[in-house]
Amino acid sequence: MTTFAAPRTIITGQAGRFDHRRRALLVARLRLLLIAAVFVLVASAALARITWIGAVESGPAEHSMADALLPPRGEITDRNGVPLARAFPAYALWFNPNAMSEGGDGGPPLVKSPEEVAAELQAIFPDLDTYEVTELLRSGRAGYIRRRVLPEQANQVIAIGELALELPRETDRHYPQGSLAAHVLGYVSADGHGRTGMEEVLDEQLLDPAARGEPVALSIDMRVQGALEDELRSGMLAVNAVGAAGIVLDVDTGEILALASLPDFDPNEVQSSDVRVTQDQHDRGITAPVFNRVTNQVYELGSTFKPLAVAAAIDSGSITDLSRRYSAEPYIVQGRTVRDSHPIGDSLNVPEMLIHSSNVVTGHVVDEMGAATLRNYMAELGMNERPYVELPARGFPIWQSGEWSRIRGITVGYGHGVAVTPLHLASAYAAMVNGGIWRPATLQRVEPGQAPRGRRVFRASTSARMNQLLRMIAVYGTGRNADAPGFRIGGKTGSAEKPGNGGYRQSSLVSTFAAAFPMDRPRYVVIAMLDEPQGTAASSYQRTAAWNAAPIVGRLVPRIGPQLGVLPDADRDIDLTDLRPLVGDLD
Repeated sequence: MTTFAAPRTIITGQAGRFDHRRRALLVARLRLLLIAAVFVLVASAALARITWIGAVESGPAEHSMADALLPPRGEITDRNGVPLARAFPAYALWFNPNAMSEGGDGGPPLVKSPEEVAAELQAIFPDLDTYEVTELLRSGRAGYIRRRVLPEQANQVIAIGELALELPRETDRHYPQGSLAAHVLGYVSADGHGRTGMEEVLDEQLLDPAARGEPVALSIDMRVQGALEDELRSGMLAVNAVGAAGIVLDVDTGEILALASLPDFDPNEVQSSDVRVTQDQHDRGITAPVFNRVTNQVYELGSTFKPLAVAAAIDSGSITDLSRRYSAEPYIVQGRTVRDSHPIGDSLNVPEMLIHSSNVVTGHVVDEMGAATLRNYMAELGMNERPYVELPARGFPIWQSGEWSRIRGITVGYGHGVAVTPLHLASAYAAMVNGGIWRPATLQRVEPGQAPRGRRVFRASTSARMNQLLRMIAVYGTGRNADAPGFRIGGKTGSAEKPGNGGYRQSSLVSTFAAAFPMDRPRYVVIAMLDEPQGTAASSYQRTAAWNAAPIVGRLVPRIGPQLGVLPDADRDIDLTDLRPLVGDLD
């Protein structure tokens, strides 16, 4: 029995160790399964919570992971993809007077005096108003000191060592081009919504997560916009005008390539003075910089209406012979004397009337055509309603309702008695030169072949004749200072006295040049307008459009023409051989 005991003991011991390892492995596997189950449970709970938040609490398409990757507000670009407005995270400088109070125990808001802190901040931000900042810090009232702070500036603010100077992270709206196209874009207010320009028009789209991933392209070309603003500003300052307006319009699509109103503003730094004016400023005719003179202000635009009146007379059949002569002597109609600003001669034909800008002969043309006919054409050109454009600021014309009297038709023919915006004039000229089709102006980029059909106002033959006449004015008449060699510019000047209390103010003019180019195949209309220009050395001490507005167009077109595919060509021009004998010796 003893000889078999030892082997039995050894076998039993090995089996025990084997059982122990098997139990340990089983426990380890159970623990691993338990941990895995916990992970699955936690993941399932998290997934269920995310699903609940996305589908129930937030509603469809909100707070999705894709949304988190999108900017909080969509981007705006020009027609070529140049960024005009975009959102990005930034720092702001906020004064929190309770930062050191530890739950409101009444501690001082600042370690240093308000004057010392304001001085240190002014060293970081040289344009800071130290008086205003000092008053804010002394008042103990929370508020923004600055809305846009660069990272290196934020570090300098932290180094001041004041807990009350906080640097919250905010989403900022940035306009990379500064004040360029400010009246087109508008700005975003503190509540995160767009104001005045396309920011307001597109506000819902720019905030929509489903749409803000793709930039919104406008019709504006920033190269053209920059040139227009530059030439307008130079022209305005040269003659001490109180304001200026300009537009470049595609005659075949209605697209606005550039739109400028001066004075302008920087949408990155909108101040209260940009939005509001004092009562005294309003009484003196001063408008806020955000006010858009192109689309919102109505003017009597003077002799720029004369080509429209002639086009209506030709199209209606009232004018059949351009060589026919009309008396140029002053005459009385319904108690009003129709006269020219200076003696022109005993008689003129229609080409001479446009070249010399005669009110008297225009009156005879309209008188024969009839005030009702002119009124119908003006209405077809949209002169009796707000301008067609997406901007919210659109001025309503001063337009006499009902039938027009004889004298009303005559005065409208030479640009008085109806007040419209420069955009109205641009759209009307586009219809006059493009073959006769009026189309609404737009700030949205139009894809090739997608231009609106518009409505026919003039016959194509009328348009072709007006192109010749407009070119003649730039070659021989008041538009000569706009004639840039090789670009075949045509256009008409207009200098109108501004109305005031008790009548027109002879000392205040609105000077306008309405043009198109190239006249052998018109593609673009250009309007340049100066509000209350003064006679200076730059304008040979003249205040009329021939000396101040026309030269702006003459400098602008050579800058923008090549960018728009219109190259100078001295060997090309519109054919004037049948009109040249009608205007005598003008060389």
